[in-house]
Amino acid sequence: MAVSPKKVTKEGVWGNNPIFRQVLGICSALAVTNLVVNTLVMCVGLIYTQSLSSLTASIFRNVTPFRLRIISSTLIIAAYVIVLHNFLMAFLPDISTQLGPYVGLIITNCIVLGRVEAFASQNKPWLSFVDGVASGIGYSVVLLTIAVAREALGFGTIAGFPLPFEFTKWTIMVVAPGAFFMLGIIVWLSRWLQSRAEAAAERTEK
Repeated sequence: MAVSPKKVTKEGVWGNNPIFRQVLGICSALAVTNLVVNTLVMCVGLIYTQSLSSLTASIFRNVTPFRLRIISSTLIIAAYVIVLHNFLMAFLPDISTQLGPYVGLIITNCIVLGRVEAFASQNKPWLSFVDGVASGIGYSVVLLTIAVAREALGFGTIAGFPLPFEFTKWTIMVVAPGAFFMLGIIVWLSRWLQSRAEAAAERTEK
C-alpha cells in the first residue's frame, strides 16, 4: 500500500511525534525553551535541516553503499547545519550566542538522523521531504508549547512582550527542572488523549 503525503504528515506531527511519542531530541527541549524567540529559531533550523537532509539522503539512497549509509547521512546533516550555523552568526549573532552549542548539536540530534535512516533511506525524495517537514513541525509544536509556558511563568513575558498582569514569577521555570516538568505534562497529556482516541475507536468498531 502506497504511503500518502497526508498520512506521512499526520504521523510526523502527531501519530509518531519525535518528542512525546518517541521521546527523542529532549536535550534541546530542556536547553533552549526558556525563551520563545530562541526556541522559534531552533525550531526553524531543525525543520530546515531535517527536511533538506531527508530529501538529499533519499536522492542518493540507491547509490550509497549500505555500510556507508550512517556516515554519509551524518555528513549530509552536518553540511546543512554548518550553513545554518554560519547564517545565524552572520544575521542573528545575539541569538546564535544564546543558543551556543545547541545549533551544532542538531548534527547528533536523534530526530534528524532517525528520520533519515528510518524513512528517507527507503522512500522517494518528495515523501522524504514531507516526512522531514512534518517531523520538524511535530518537534516545533512541543518545543514552542514548552517555551511559551516557561517564559510566561518564569519571566512574565511571551516573546519578550510583558504579560498584561502582575504575578509572582516561578523561578523554577527558567532552569532545567522547569523544562522537565513541562515536558512530563505534555507527554502525559498526549498519551492520555491517544488512549481516549483508541478507546473511542474500539467502541465504534464494536
